[in-house]
Amino acid sequence: MRSFSEIETTVKRATRAIGFSWGISEEVGKNVRLLEMFGLPGIKNINQYYKIYKISNFEDISEFSKSNSPKGHYCPILSGINFLDQSTTVSKFVDLEISNIAFPLLFISFVSRASEVVGKRIFLKMDDKEFLFNFNQSIYSNYLSGEILQKSERINLSFLENKDTFN
Repeated sequence: MRSFSEIETTVKRATRAIGFSWGISEEVGKNVRLLEMFGLPGIKNINQYYKIYKISNFEDISEFSKSNSPKGHYCPILSGINFLDQSTTVSKFVDLEISNIAFPLLFISFVSRASEVVGKRIFLKMDDKEFLFNFNQSIYSNYLSGEILQKSERINLSFLENKDTFN
């Protein structure tokens, strides 16, 4: 069993070794740590992703729109970083669709962090799996298998308005 700090440091170094910048490596380390803390298989997914990263031609979402579709598959890391960077703008769409994203579990860690940045819960439906992100404090999901998810055909995101739970 590795500590969460060891996971973050090892992933950060592996990300840098694969060719990403130190800044991106730091973000990926934090995100894999986050996935593991919430009981999702971050290490398995990042490991498999890095095995095919150099031979695959992943695309990047540089600017998000209401509907996003690539010719191939989106890179979960670069797309996730852009999603996090653009989260305040993207949250104005209310609903958002992303098609063909590779290793979507790596992308959802960025969505969880974006939930905290925009101050809204985010509901994400990925094929038949559902995730609810609560301000980067918890992730509720019907995904429990721990398997590697290599691609997702369609991701739908909804930014949920905050409601008072008391009278």
